[in-house]
Amino acid sequence: MDFFVTILHFFQKGGFMMYPIAIVLALSVAIAIERWLFLSRVERENRKIWQDAVPLLAKGDLATVEQLASGSDAAVARIFTAGAAQAKVDPHRNEVETATEEALMEVLPAVEKRTHYLATFSNMSTLLGLLGTVIGLIGAFAALGTADPTEKADLLSRGISEAMNCTAFGLLVAIPTLLVHAWLQAKTTELVDRLEAACAKFVSAAARK
Repeated sequence: MDFFVTILHFFQKGGFMMYPIAIVLALSVAIAIERWLFLSRVERENRKIWQDAVPLLAKGDLATVEQLASGSDAAVARIFTAGAAQAKVDPHRNEVETATEEALMEVLPAVEKRTHYLATFSNMSTLLGLLGTVIGLIGAFAALGTADPTEKADLLSRGISEAMNCTAFGLLVAIPTLLVHAWLQAKTTELVDRLEAACAKFVSAAARK
């Protein structure tokens, strides 16, 4: 209970700029959770299709691969479906490769979207914290001009403390957000690399020279 009281007191002493930083924090948490759930689901679905398709591709059984992929909305399944459809029409390597790459381009936006916002929010929270500090210091020094001389030291101390709270809160939001962005970006890159490998594997199995 004391912990939450301390957090509330810290927030209240930071000034009005604490609220924009709190909004940035809420947006960052929402995007991080949504991206983690989405990427985990895509990775799980792709792994299941891939594990079933690898032995079929090794045998050149494209019909079964297409049947397997047609019943799934996974990203790798959409690539296999596009590649298999093209292989029926024209199995030459360039044509099949183009078809799989086009399917890959269609699924990539859903995989990569919104993650980059986290880097932006990290920078925003830092800058908002600094802005809050500057505004707080301006207010503190402005108040000194009309304050009683005996109260100036105490007034300046409280003003600086309030201003520093805003910077601290901005950094407390920025640092974890930046780390989460790096982790999700690495997870996204790994997923894209696997999809590209799936494209290459399918083209090698289905295409003619």
